[in-house]
Amino acid sequence: MNCFSTCFSVKQETKQEEVNNWNKVDDDGDGSFRVFSYRELASATGGFHPSHKIGEGGFGSVYKGVLRDGTLVAVKVLSIEVESMRGEREFVAELATLANIKHQNLVILRGCCVEGAKRYLVYDHMENNNLYHTFLGSEKSRMRFNWEARKDVSIGVASVLAFLHEELKPHILHRDIKSSNILLDRDFTPKVSDFGLAKLLRDEKSYVSTRVAGTLGYLAPEYASSGQVSRKSDVYSFGVLLLEIVSGGSVVGAYQDMERFMVEKAWAAYGENDVLKMVDPVLDMKYPVEEAKRFLMVGLLCVQETAKLRPRMAEVVEMLKNKRDMEGVQISKPGFVEDLRSIRIRQQEVMHSSEEAATSSLLNTSTLAR
Repeated sequence: MNCFSTCFSVKQETKQEEVNNWNKVDDDGDGSFRVFSYRELASATGGFHPSHKIGEGGFGSVYKGVLRDGTLVAVKVLSIEVESMRGEREFVAELATLANIKHQNLVILRGCCVEGAKRYLVYDHMENNNLYHTFLGSEKSRMRFNWEARKDVSIGVASVLAFLHEELKPHILHRDIKSSNILLDRDFTPKVSDFGLAKLLRDEKSYVSTRVAGTLGYLAPEYASSGQVSRKSDVYSFGVLLLEIVSGGSVVGAYQDMERFMVEKAWAAYGENDVLKMVDPVLDMKYPVEEAKRFLMVGLLCVQETAKLRPRMAEVVEMLKNKRDMEGVQISKPGFVEDLRSIRIRQQEVMHSSEEAATSSLLNTSTLAR
């Protein structure tokens, strides 16, 4: 009996609904999606040996594997909190969004496995790891990241987000666009990955998530502060990614014993009418000046504080391809980083208060026991 059938023997009524969802995903597909047994995946990854580990994300570790037919795959072991069902939600979301959706810039989900409380996802293996690891992680690697490559990656990611946001019904939000979630195949074609945070939008309205996911620095202010998320939240994250690609700089960096965010530096350069100072110096002026300026301006448009002023991703693609006139475009200030810093401070205060409350409770209990 494989791990899929074993998992769904508990909580029959709820599990039956999930079985129906799994069957629906499989039936609607092109036959490439399949359910793996745990034994297959353990064999493929050397028992999930540390030497096979190729990545670590907020929702689990990724291992390189070789199937019996010689196919290279990437196996993601999702982090699960069985009591809260958090892992399971991410798992179902990933299945629903990736299994049947095809785009040249979207990573393909090949299959899955459920083994007791554990969840596994099987993807196509990407030979060149991810954007951060391969091109942005060091000055040496950035030197190999010429302007044409940066342009192609930027347009590829923008194109798939436009596809997810506007061509699919229901629309799909990614929620965690960042350089480490942009995988690169053998030809360095960008493939957007990690849809563990994805949600389906059935209407045009924003909705409030029960929890804020994503990575500090890429998060839209309205998402980070209140959990309110919309397609414009993804637009903000893409804007940060675009600024990162063009500048080669850190999304969050040290500055005079403080954290300084990429959007803050870009806004300062724009205010000085010298936005080109943001271009990665390792390019050594080997880039089209007007095109680089346009990319930076698009990045700033995407990270504007007021969500409704941010462009749609389809408009972003047109601007990056120079199919939309940007003459005289007005850019308002970005979501300022103080907002995000205050969130981190509040989180620390909440944790500190919780620790104090726990300590107080223990002391009271001890007093009563005397």
